[in-house]
Amino acid sequence: MILNYESKKELKTKIGEELNYTETTFFEPEYKSTGTFAGCNRPHDPRGTGKREFFAEVTMKDDKIVKVK
Repeated sequence: MILNYESKKELKTKIGEELNYTETTFFEPEYKSTGTFAGCNRPHDPRGTGKREFFAEVTMKDDKIVKVK
């Protein structure tokens, strides 16, 4: 799952909100409205301005972010 955020720090500021994500599988969905799953971002910056990839474990409850690790 791709997490559509610039950084894990930005993702953590979105606790209490809905998750902005992109599914990456053709099989069963990775997203869970209540539960925990892993994801990462995919920075595409050909200029090399220092955007970094991150990985996170996200916990959701009723379609809202409750924890980011």
